[in-house]
Amino acid sequence: MPKARMLRIAGYLLFFGITFSRANATENGGSVYPVGVETVMTGVQPRPGETALYEYTVLYVANEFDNAKGKSAIPEFRLRVFANAVKVTHNWGVHFLGGTIESQIGVPFVYQQLHTAGGTFSEFGLTNVNLIPVSITYQHGGLHWYYEADMFPAGAGYSAAHAVNIGQHNQAIAPAAGFTYLPRQGKAELSSRFMYFFNGYDKATHYHSGNEFTWEYNAAYEISKKIAAGFNGFFYQQTTDDWAQGAVYENGFRGRDLALGPQLRFPLGKHGGLAVKYYRDTLVHNKPRGNAFWFQFCVPIGKRAL
Repeated sequence: MPKARMLRIAGYLLFFGITFSRANATENGGSVYPVGVETVMTGVQPRPGETALYEYTVLYVANEFDNAKGKSAIPEFRLRVFANAVKVTHNWGVHFLGGTIESQIGVPFVYQQLHTAGGTFSEFGLTNVNLIPVSITYQHGGLHWYYEADMFPAGAGYSAAHAVNIGQHNQAIAPAAGFTYLPRQGKAELSSRFMYFFNGYDKATHYHSGNEFTWEYNAAYEISKKIAAGFNGFFYQQTTDDWAQGAVYENGFRGRDLALGPQLRFPLGKHGGLAVKYYRDTLVHNKPRGNAFWFQFCVPIGKRAL
């Protein structure tokens, strides 16, 4: 890819979220979803009639943007992202298809600083909100699971005058399913979440991002009553080509990433918890290669229905 074109891509890299995230290919290397956010206890949802509050904080640091061959492609590339998001989940206690119905909303804010040979740019703002009107959640013994369709409205206003724009400016919908298995009386944890993203057309830039597949995972074991340790991460693969001005863009500009690292989980009251986790990008194509440091917690905020 020509140097000038790579610099232009770097100048418009987006870091977003339900929350926030690092770039993954698609338009300008961005995505509507922060892959890696839902790794810990993803299948364990509020009980019928209850509401849960989730908070996510991440610092992402990348000093390299890789091309389709996994090689550094942008001189003097430096990316720093600090993001925070709040998600509220409510289980309505309504039975449907053998499970119960819940709804969720996640609201993310991001500060992003990008440095390339062309200068240093920064921006702060609201990114793509995550809306889940209906999720069907189940529990059988130590197995918890759900399925849903996540909706992502287009991000806040786009400006061609800004070197950095926060959020993706296309709508997207993503069927999703997740589970958590808690064997050995809950001392062990195996969790996974799978999503497939259908991206809409960006009317501001006339760009159509390709579809995306994500697998987030976590495995942990309680080493004491107050701490569980394990590893977490994700696999990301863009499955269809990007299009710009009616033609395939840069041989499809498909992104790929396998991220992994350690995590610690601590109980917080009877039904809450907090986690500290880290992961590092590997096998990267068409996106930044960096390190993510996460802090997140969950607490119940509603009473169980009678």
